[in-house]
Amino acid sequence: MKAPHSTLCVEEAEDTVKELRAALTKAGITLPSLGLDPVSLAREAPCPLVELGRCSVETAQRLAAALR
Repeated sequence: MKAPHSTLCVEEAEDTVKELRAALTKAGITLPSLGLDPVSLAREAPCPLVELGRCSVETAQRLAAALR
């Protein structure tokens, strides 16, 4: 039986967060609040948003440098 679309969306979002966390870790960057936004998951048909959260100025500088 196929999983409902919303379940697949949440699973895809969770996998994406794991991939992003791994890529950031490889670049020496940690975003402490990285995860799925719980409010976006509370809908009847969840449409997950990735919460990047807040970080220190140093972390933001490292992130900007990694993206250049």
